[in-house]
Amino acid sequence: MRTISKRLFAAVGALAIVGAAIMAPEAQARPQYLKGFITAYPDLADGAKMKKCGLCHPKDKKMRLDYGKAVGSGLTKKNEKGAEAIGAALKKGEGVKSSGGKTFGEMIKDGKLPE
Repeated sequence: MRTISKRLFAAVGALAIVGAAIMAPEAQARPQYLKGFITAYPDLADGAKMKKCGLCHPKDKKMRLDYGKAVGSGLTKKNEKGAEAIGAALKKGEGVKSSGGKTFGEMIKDGKLPE
């Protein structure tokens, strides 16, 4: 009886692990955007490296900050990987006004990260 219980327990445990792995949300890190930002604005590289995804996203990564929305509006597809397309989207984002009244481009020229 003990052997059956151990095998049953092991089988149920294995199924639970497989189920958890299947149900886990897929990570969708997109480091090409941060790399593109650092390439376009090398003077802000240190701050950007510290903020990472926080440049465009709040803690809930499904949401976007105003700057993330501005850059996102310049992308032609969801997970853009091309450096030129990302650079063009960053340039488009520069022209959008922030909630503080300045454009994101003006903030960047002033040496401040977009907020």
